[in-house]
Amino acid sequence: MKELNQIQHLYGLIGYPLSHSFSKGYFAQKFKVEGIEGRFYEAFPIDSIEKLPNLIQQYPNLRGLNVTIPYKEQIVPYMNGLGKGAAAIGAVNTVLIKEEGWFGYNSDIYGFSQSLASAIDRYGLTLEHALILGTGGAAKAVKYALEQSGITPIYVSRRAGEGVITYQELDRKKIDKYKLIVNTTPLGMSPNVDSFPNIPYHYIGENHLCFDLVYNPEVTLFLRKAQQQGAFILNGLEMLHLQAEKSWEIWTTN
Repeated sequence: MKELNQIQHLYGLIGYPLSHSFSKGYFAQKFKVEGIEGRFYEAFPIDSIEKLPNLIQQYPNLRGLNVTIPYKEQIVPYMNGLGKGAAAIGAVNTVLIKEEGWFGYNSDIYGFSQSLASAIDRYGLTLEHALILGTGGAAKAVKYALEQSGITPIYVSRRAGEGVITYQELDRKKIDKYKLIVNTTPLGMSPNVDSFPNIPYHYIGENHLCFDLVYNPEVTLFLRKAQQQGAFILNGLEMLHLQAEKSWEIWTTN
């Protein structure tokens, strides 16, 4: 294989740690199947967002980056411009690198919206209110997407705040009202497969849809517990595919 500096168009993923990279395998397969030449995708684990300029200087052939935990919000000040969704939520997961600067977008919004819409249609659900477990960059993308689709969300976190309730406040009345529950935390993600959000699962029923952005394992404890109560469940794999394709579109059409 050529040295990374010799690749015509280099793309990559930044985050820390990067114990496994879905994106690297996904794009390697995409380039192979579609016969796309002169392109390569690499994972770049950087332990500080301050190292981003050095990374881009080291690889002047970088054309685009995906951004994951914990940098989706930290990367915003480094951008020369932001797409509509990224600007609205203050979180970036896709960076387009051009001669005139670095431009941030959020393809999580698209990926989540499309995956959720498919599930709602498939299961014939009517969803008006949603609980978002977590308040990070992914949670902000979910909140924006829900509001755009006419679903009213509220955050759930360990600490209360404006638009945020605590896990302790989740009683039967709230669970009955909020038929969509979205886990945006890393709880349950491999290798910590025994962890799960602390919510009253016994109040969940057959009219609920529980969506976990985690995709490894395929069925987290959060999803298993919800499914045992009769809820419809959905993991984050389809969303991941959709946001990856949207990232590719951003890199190749702008």
